[in-house]
Amino acid sequence: MIEGVDVCAIHEVAEPTPGPGEVLLAIRHVALCGSDLSTFKGLNPLVSLPRIPGHEIGGEIAAVGEGVPAEYTVGRRAIVIPYTACGTCPSCRKGRVNACRSNRTLGVQQNGGLAERIVLPYGKLILNDTLAPRHLALVEPLSVGFHAAARGRVEAADTVLVLGCGMIGMGAIAGSVHRGATVIAVDIGEAKTGLARRYGAAHTIDAGKEDVAARIAELTNGDGADVVIEAVGLPATFTQAIDLVSFAGRVVYIGYAKEPVSYKTQFFNLKELDIMGSRNATSEDFQAVIHYLETLDHAPDDLISKVFPFEEADKALPYWAKERDTTVKVMIER
Repeated sequence: MIEGVDVCAIHEVAEPTPGPGEVLLAIRHVALCGSDLSTFKGLNPLVSLPRIPGHEIGGEIAAVGEGVPAEYTVGRRAIVIPYTACGTCPSCRKGRVNACRSNRTLGVQQNGGLAERIVLPYGKLILNDTLAPRHLALVEPLSVGFHAAARGRVEAADTVLVLGCGMIGMGAIAGSVHRGATVIAVDIGEAKTGLARRYGAAHTIDAGKEDVAARIAELTNGDGADVVIEAVGLPATFTQAIDLVSFAGRVVYIGYAKEPVSYKTQFFNLKELDIMGSRNATSEDFQAVIHYLETLDHAPDDLISKVFPFEEADKALPYWAKERDTTVKVMIER
């Protein structure tokens, strides 16, 4: 549990019991997200403390309540869709339930999955006995990046620039490559840019050593990228996305800056840009990532930077805070 800024501790909580239409899930793996790290550092305005973190979850069914379909049998492995949808707000009425106005994501607006067991509606589980247990917890974060590629309408003819090669950025890279695009990935250091190349980036730029704008101009014959996906969440990269996108290009923001961003808005008009936000992921994105991982030519263990046993879960976020530059994903395993 995150008790306060920079403070984690392990607590005993009441044993949950599934009601009608619910499943008791024994948690086996929880991958920590940048939003969990922001909560730990006191930078997540969506969270009140204390909070049990964790919305990237893989587990196995331990018990079921009444009215749960027969395929949800004890022992089956499952991926968790950690969002809620009210069904009545403008987003839900338009079928974009991932952007529900009243969404309450596990580990953010409500307690999350970093516990021994959790009760969920059966409809929030995707059954999967094919992927390795650890990899179930990778599906949700990769889905967020896949969703951003879908929001950007990425096509095979596009050159896509991804700013940030953390886990969400890796999902955007993989999702764009999966759609046939040529991807340029930007981050600091070989640890993350090297990983981006392993997942299909045609070009990588180390922003700590290279002039990013000059390299983009070189790689695109001065045109800029057709699509820029921002996966950092800093004011500098928010404005950089506008500078580096082509005329008539698309910009997709996944993260959000924690402070105001100042723009030269004439480029919105001069370039006639499509500027889009991207929030969470859809069931279709989850299924696309599952298929991607099931057919990937190597095990995605290289996306996992560090694994902590459940008994040492309170050490995971402090570790990540110290090793942020080289860490893509921290996972808790039970």
